[in-house]
Amino acid sequence: MTNKVNITTDPGADAQFISQAVATKLKAYRKEQKLSLDELSRRAGISKGMLVEMEKGLANPSIASLCKVAAALGISVADIVNVASPPAVHLIESQDIPTLWTGPKGGTARLLAGTSGPNMIEMWRWEMQPGELFKALSHPNGTYELFHVEQGELRIEVGETELVVPTGCSAVARTDVPHLYANDGESRLVFMMTVVELHQ
Repeated sequence: MTNKVNITTDPGADAQFISQAVATKLKAYRKEQKLSLDELSRRAGISKGMLVEMEKGLANPSIASLCKVAAALGISVADIVNVASPPAVHLIESQDIPTLWTGPKGGTARLLAGTSGPNMIEMWRWEMQPGELFKALSHPNGTYELFHVEQGELRIEVGETELVVPTGCSAVARTDVPHLYANDGESRLVFMMTVVELHQ
């Protein structure tokens, strides 16, 4: 098992696609809001150097880093990686769906689609190999995640609470505290996850 929070994607087409999308979008949103790199760094809790690398397309940011930057800009991760839906209807081709996490044994987390922030909904598809684990930081107050397990068994820890979700079952969790997802079984785990973050 791994306890790393910021596990990034493996180098390759997905990583390059994500880096370029982040570079383009991040700079545009920052300029639109007239934020300096120093101010965005302060708001997001990420070093200025990392932001510079992200804007140059040289960084391979983790899910945690993308969440921090998105929250600081009042947008969604889907806005940054080009899978947010503009008005009406929008098709996201299979090859354009980014993998934002790759586990040490080959597991993946793909952001299938999402709405624009700051109020946002994201749809994810996770695959975790036996023994893989993903630790997540707290989301903004009032964030919920909805889960449905297609294959295997998902263990969720939210704060001090632990829940095991078997194949065919669903769960709801308030994730404005540190949380994790784990595959403690002996076979592959596949689950869908919807993240809902609504600001009052």
